[in-house]
Amino acid sequence: MPYALFSKDAKLSKAYPTEADVWKLAQKSGLVVDAVTEEEKPSPRPVLDNDYEILPCEADPQEDPARNKADAEREAQVEPRLNP
Repeated sequence: MPYALFSKDAKLSKAYPTEADVWKLAQKSGLVVDAVTEEEKPSPRPVLDNDYEILPCEADPQEDPARNKADAEREAQVEPRLNP
């Protein structure tokens, strides 16, 4: 079952083969923040910002989740990287 990024039941991203693929996309897009609770002070955990969710979904009839992943990986390789 493919996964996508959602906000209030609205699908915001293409479908990708795994939940981990969508987490990578969200991280790259700046939608992941580190959350810290009292129990987790030494190690914050990543969460999605602004009530975004990663949920299983049906791929649209014209899309291929594996191709979406390959396209995203290819785009990541050709985008210029900022040096801090």
